[in-house]
Amino acid sequence: MTIYWIVLAVVMFQRGMELFIARRNEIWMKGRGAKEFGEEHYLLVVLLHGSFFVFLTAEVWYREAELIPWWLVLGIAFFTVQIIRFWVLVSLGRYWNTKIIVLPGEKIVKKGPYKWVSHPNYWVVAMELLILPLLFGAYMTAILFTLLNAAFLLLIRIPQEDEALRLLNQE
Repeated sequence: MTIYWIVLAVVMFQRGMELFIARRNEIWMKGRGAKEFGEEHYLLVVLLHGSFFVFLTAEVWYREAELIPWWLVLGIAFFTVQIIRFWVLVSLGRYWNTKIIVLPGEKIVKKGPYKWVSHPNYWVVAMELLILPLLFGAYMTAILFTLLNAAFLLLIRIPQEDEALRLLNQE
């Protein structure tokens, strides 16, 4: 289980850095008149992601799980997803955030992965919520959080973000 704690520490450090970047970007954008949307459901985002790590750790601990035999394939997939995550952050630059914050008058970003895919960061998150538990055989966590995330993104988050962009004439 030692490898699990190392992987978890790396991912948690990455998430902490992302929250720092998101907060810095939020301050910058709001200082220029940006508007926030979806505040009423942001707590659900935080709870979903926080409980993911709790459930994952509990399942890995309960099962005394180690890396699955085909861990290298999933490890490469997870690493690839991290590269795409970084590409998303770089492509959005100061506009990247964990919240829905839109700066009126700015054009929607159409570079990087945004050339080909709408909402690539949500695809990255979906892949992480599936791959990370599978690496350690935490199948219940993989299924539960993949379904919760898909339902949440499809039913609430993505439509809210699309509406925010549409309202501010950016699409």
